[in-house]
Amino acid sequence: MKKIISTILLLLVASFCFAQLKPIELGSDDTVKTQSVEVKKEQQQTQIDYLDAFVLGVVEGITEYLPISSTGHLILANSFLHLDSDQPLLTKDGKPILDEDMQPYTLKNATDAYAIVIQIGAILAVAMLYWQYIVMMFLGLIGKSSEGMRLLINLIIAFLPAAIFGVLFHSIIETYLFGVKPVVIALAVGAFFMFAVQRFYQKRISYHKIFAKMENMRPQQSLLIGLLQCVAMWPGTSRSMMTILGGYIAGMSPADSAKFSFLLGLITLSAASLFKIYKDGEAIVQSLSIPPLALGLIVAFVSAILSVKWLIGFLTKKGLAPFAWYRIALAIALSLLMYFDIIA
Repeated sequence: MKKIISTILLLLVASFCFAQLKPIELGSDDTVKTQSVEVKKEQQQTQIDYLDAFVLGVVEGITEYLPISSTGHLILANSFLHLDSDQPLLTKDGKPILDEDMQPYTLKNATDAYAIVIQIGAILAVAMLYWQYIVMMFLGLIGKSSEGMRLLINLIIAFLPAAIFGVLFHSIIETYLFGVKPVVIALAVGAFFMFAVQRFYQKRISYHKIFAKMENMRPQQSLLIGLLQCVAMWPGTSRSMMTILGGYIAGMSPADSAKFSFLLGLITLSAASLFKIYKDGEAIVQSLSIPPLALGLIVAFVSAILSVKWLIGFLTKKGLAPFAWYRIALAIALSLLMYFDIIA
């Protein structure tokens, strides 16, 4: 197993380095630049259409709660759909749309905002599937369920680190890490972290240790999961991956780790969506058309329900390894696509 992992690691490093080498282009520099500009002009869009909305909704719904990174997959989808352009967007009157810093609002800005807003569809999916836990926490809040109160406290503790670091560093993250290369690095590193934690989990089983319940975790265990969730601010890492792995390390079963991740996502994703709407609300309203946005929300809701219901059973039976292998394969494929300039 060690030899296999070492070989894969070498392949990843080699393919990523290979991707940094650009093929030699023939012809004069002026000809190449002219052709490049013409291609970019053909590819430029000014809004998210229905096909884009459907694709992004499916990607968001399926990947949001799987340990493979929804943000990373959305960045990749944006690249393939040519929605990552820095082209400034205009109002119906032909005036540039400005963000809160009075800077031009680009198609990339609008697409990034769209990805966060359609998370609401995935949030509603978890709220519907796990309504009983929401009711239990509400009963705990009014003093009628001690288990519900303990679960609510654990979720709040786990949420606080992301709330603090998210507000402090969201601009830096969006500026420097929302790209294909950071996603490739995160996919690869995350895969090997998953292998390591899966091995830790197998040892725990062999020692016949009792699994902790998510409502009975100690505050420091919840805080650990919350700190790991902060690592997922690097696109491609996966919030679900880090919180599920945190649940494993905290001593929970795969099923409880996934459920805690879903419920924590209910809070974290809601806060992220509301923060984005508060921060760029006016620009979002001006740049996003309501019908495609509604389509994306509906598609994300339906696909998230299917994804969540499938994941718990799969984790219990197969573990984390299949997701780690997928991340490795995707990282290699993306490195090759970057080398051939299919994506940038």
